[in-house]
Amino acid sequence: MISETVEKYRTYLEKLRAYEHAMGLMSYDMNTIMPKGAGPVVGSTFGVLSEVMYDMVTAPETEEMQQEILAHRDEVDPAIVRTAELATEEHARIACIPKEEYVQYTIDQTTADQVWHEAKIKSDFEMFRPHLEKLVAAQKRFAKYYKPDAPVYDTMLDGYEKGLNTATLDRFFKAVRERLVPVIAKIKEQPDVGFLHTHYPTADQRVFSDYLMDVLGLDRNYCVIGETEHPFTTSFTKYDVRITTHYHEDAVEASMYSVIHEGGHATYERNIADEIAKLPIGGGVSMSVHECQSRFFENIIGRSEPFIEAIFPKMQEIFPEQLKNVTAHEFYVAVNKAEPSLIRTEADELTYSLHVMVRYELEKRLFNGDLEVKDLPAEWNRMYKEYLGIDVPDDRRGVLQDSHWAGGLFGYFPSYALGSAYGAQMIKRMEQDIDVWTNVREGNLKPIVEWLTDKIYRFGCMKEPVAMMEEVFGAPFDPTYYTDYLTKKYSELYHLN
Repeated sequence: MISETVEKYRTYLEKLRAYEHAMGLMSYDMNTIMPKGAGPVVGSTFGVLSEVMYDMVTAPETEEMQQEILAHRDEVDPAIVRTAELATEEHARIACIPKEEYVQYTIDQTTADQVWHEAKIKSDFEMFRPHLEKLVAAQKRFAKYYKPDAPVYDTMLDGYEKGLNTATLDRFFKAVRERLVPVIAKIKEQPDVGFLHTHYPTADQRVFSDYLMDVLGLDRNYCVIGETEHPFTTSFTKYDVRITTHYHEDAVEASMYSVIHEGGHATYERNIADEIAKLPIGGGVSMSVHECQSRFFENIIGRSEPFIEAIFPKMQEIFPEQLKNVTAHEFYVAVNKAEPSLIRTEADELTYSLHVMVRYELEKRLFNGDLEVKDLPAEWNRMYKEYLGIDVPDDRRGVLQDSHWAGGLFGYFPSYALGSAYGAQMIKRMEQDIDVWTNVREGNLKPIVEWLTDKIYRFGCMKEPVAMMEEVFGAPFDPTYYTDYLTKKYSELYHLN
């Protein structure tokens, strides 16, 4: 009977989630407080657990259960049907990879991440290069196992955003580049931002981070904040969400916007519907939709003047000496300063997508066979000069700055730019339903979160991402909203013609 199969499948899912939880906890620990010497042992543990999970996911009985559920979809809870649908797709991706290669890749990935941390500190790409070469070679093989006739990089993009390909992204980035580069070129005089770079003690910044989490409405019983080299968010379920940040005592805005960005991810995960929260579909629907939420809170809300006006009294309370002669408007102008820079995570809204384009172009060439890993630093530096007009002084602030490649996340970067563009179209639709800016000025983000929960968060992965976002927008995705938003904002900030 189908009911027996469903119960058996639920038991399987619960066991699978337990293994994923264990690996997730180790990954979080590895990137926050794990001692360096524990790396080899953790890598071995990852290998053992990944083998168990591979056997579970690819077992014939697992596929049989999923196919039976899909064959009786009208008699089964829609959440279980959706889980089986997505699991069948994931099965196809994983089952084509020989088990020994899958397990070895997990071990290599763990090792690469540990080496990257040290290589970044030492600004030594050659130290990291052989590990990156292993990951790239493995990902190329895996893509060909799965879709032997498709372009490798298209297969990888599809893994993060279903249906996404280089043709779509080439058009998107072309539109962004053509509209925004002329705006960037018009900016000449810059505001004084010296007050952002005086001494902001880490202890005080931690207090400020706690305040920002409260403003975002993140319940500390279910969401905590840690510290790491490259900020990230981990969600085991909506009941255990962990964000991280990195404090720079001479750049208060770096952690400030890291916390708001990661808090946007956490807000998404925390508002998944309870009834699907413990299922595999109880998480963000795609990388672009997830990044839409983080970039939306970080920039459209977090860098808006109403938001700065709301939080600035508290900032002056926490940092009285640093901000005693600064107004909320001056702070707003400072945190929106636009100029080419080295670090993507600290880039302004206007130039941000150029950073993503560099990574996109490099990844595309790397996986289409037009670029070797050994050539990445030189090409990175050349493209930063071409795209942003700046010289890269070292690998730490260049090719080693992001953690994504160390984690094997090839194809992820475009989601940052797409997510940013989604947010600009989303806010226009939101403004039709609620008084966004009055609420923001009052420091009340609850109506915004409730709107997003109703339209996006509660569904988890129940819907396809493209169709869902078109429902949210009330129209197909159009990057013009993004370029119009940035052109208007920065023309006003810099008094451009």
